[in-house]
Amino acid sequence: MTEKPVLTPGNKTDADQPVVFVAPDKAFQTIEGIGGAFTEAAAATLYKLGEASQKKVLEAYFDPVGGNGYSLCRTHIQSCDFALGNYAYVEPGDMELKTFSIDHDRQALLPMIKAARHYGNEPFKLFASPWSPPGWMKTTGIMNKGGKLKPGCRDAWAQCYVKYIQAYEQEGVPIWGITVQNEPAAIQTWDSCEYTAEEERDFVRDHLGPALAKAGLGHVKIMIWDHNRDILLQRAYPVYADPAASKYVWGTAFHWYGADKFENLNLHHDAWPDKALLFSEGCQEAGPHIGDWKLGERYARSMINDFNRWSTGWTDWNLLLDKTGGPNHVGNYCSAPIIADTEKNELLFQNSYYYIGHFSRFVRPGDKRILCATSSDDIEATAFINPDGKTTAIAMNRTDTIRLFCINLAGIETTATLPANSIGTYLIETAQGI
Repeated sequence: MTEKPVLTPGNKTDADQPVVFVAPDKAFQTIEGIGGAFTEAAAATLYKLGEASQKKVLEAYFDPVGGNGYSLCRTHIQSCDFALGNYAYVEPGDMELKTFSIDHDRQALLPMIKAARHYGNEPFKLFASPWSPPGWMKTTGIMNKGGKLKPGCRDAWAQCYVKYIQAYEQEGVPIWGITVQNEPAAIQTWDSCEYTAEEERDFVRDHLGPALAKAGLGHVKIMIWDHNRDILLQRAYPVYADPAASKYVWGTAFHWYGADKFENLNLHHDAWPDKALLFSEGCQEAGPHIGDWKLGERYARSMINDFNRWSTGWTDWNLLLDKTGGPNHVGNYCSAPIIADTEKNELLFQNSYYYIGHFSRFVRPGDKRILCATSSDDIEATAFINPDGKTTAIAMNRTDTIRLFCINLAGIETTATLPANSIGTYLIETAQGI
């Protein structure tokens, strides 16, 4: 992350030179934020490090000057695969939720979230997702390996969201939004719960939406789906086709683990322009992949395409993992932008950390995406404008050769260079320099 000399206007020297065209007067969606996820695995790894290393991790992610300035983050309701084991907030059979407690989260997860909130003038927004209801509320009796929410437990489960939001607010951690269910179309070996689109619609319409509204929590954003882009449209359609359900839903959350299908985001916006889109999870699966340069390029490619197709926010998965890509209570090891060698008390910054930083450091909540187009497949780009009228353009070169290109800001041309396999952020403050 190195600042380069100011670029000055000048006509391109080659008629075939690729162009990144930016038009600040054509603005689109407002950005909610960019960040990553607090998990029990991340917190447990953090607190195995020395205090100086702990501080370095939090500053690297949340300091708005020296770090990535994360502004939108996610966490899990009850346990997930990146927890140390299955756990629920309510004891078996307690339909009245008298035993509801977030004490487990107070061990490591909440302390990490609270510590991160001290950085910056405006704390990040936080949304939360359940991986599974308590096992006794499900048809299978266990939290892992899918199963469905029992019809007779729908009201009690909806009230768990209410109590969770209230409990976190009492801890000084407001919840900005929730998703109904993480990956509702997947039967995972870890914490998971299946919903059809119609079941999710009915749960929101008849239970979750009314429960939040009655508790005075109607301001909390409800997001459906929270799974891959591939079948996003067929999952959203039954919910938004029902006005009684749709009125409770702010938007659709999505992941990247299936086919790319970026065009489905455009189609979603065409069909429901009043509903937001938000990328809620992505990571490199199957191990830590330490030192793999392709990690960062995968992130940036998704971010460019998702923002260009109406996503209002983008959240990575685990903020921190150990050298195994865990801990993970079912062996689903993955990568993270920062890997910790807890035995040596060392931090291994992956290139994905810096690629994400090209977005999160310069694209802030309240910015708007603006019209941006490239003339070559070799250059991928997106652009934003902040409330003060300053423009940020981000361009990536995933080829193995250097690429000279022209930034055309509404007719003002500036030549720039991207080395092989690189990304650049261009802060356009005036017509005199970039």
